[in-house]
Amino acid sequence: MIITFLTVFGLILGSFFNVVGIRVPKKESIMFPGSHCPACKHRLKWFELIPIFSYLFLKGRCHSCGIRISFLYPFVEMVTSFLFLLSYFKFGLSVQLLFALLLVSLMVIIFVTDIVYMLIPDRILIIFSILFTILRILYPMQPWWNPYVGAIIAFLLLLIIAVISKGAMGGGDIKLFFVVGLALGVKGVFTTFILSTFLGAIFGIILMIIGFSKRKAIPFGPFIGVGAIISLLYSDSIISLYLNFFKIV
Repeated sequence: MIITFLTVFGLILGSFFNVVGIRVPKKESIMFPGSHCPACKHRLKWFELIPIFSYLFLKGRCHSCGIRISFLYPFVEMVTSFLFLLSYFKFGLSVQLLFALLLVSLMVIIFVTDIVYMLIPDRILIIFSILFTILRILYPMQPWWNPYVGAIIAFLLLLIIAVISKGAMGGGDIKLFFVVGLALGVKGVFTTFILSTFLGAIFGIILMIIGFSKRKAIPFGPFIGVGAIISLLYSDSIISLYLNFFKIV
């Protein structure tokens, strides 16, 4: 029952995160107007709002005008549901699961905003900063100062990188790492930094190899999201492998 609930809950929230990610950067209400086709403004009916199923049933097109619907919508729904389940399998019914679901929610929303608009809205970061701070007060890490130090160090580190690189690191990325520090603490935020930087570099190299040069800037938020979620789930294993590697060397 728990697995079924989280699967459906993840799909529904994934659909909602699409709305948040598309509307918040444009400073639109996430409640009004209701879901509609961005091209013809057709108000979506109930059978057009079922996560994943509606996309498949409508063959990826608007029921009214026939315009193609972005695959981003069902992709985000599937990923959210999958990561909710993965978090449950990792942490079970625990306080840590609450942190995990909250972090996944943040990163999914940021994925949408950064992919679509190359933007990480302050409003979203402020809301999640408050939520993580409240949770850290109610359920402190050991030692209690760990998440706050992690947030400050991450913010300052990324700020220094942005200054040295003359703006190569966006302000939204810097503030996002602050929130990651609150969620994961010092160890987790450093693991996130290493993973996201590595993944971003690999992706950039691949684009260079295939000759992709039409888009100068690459959104870094999705890489931070992937790095943070991997760190959330497997940071202890990654650090252990890292230390054991250097012992062998």
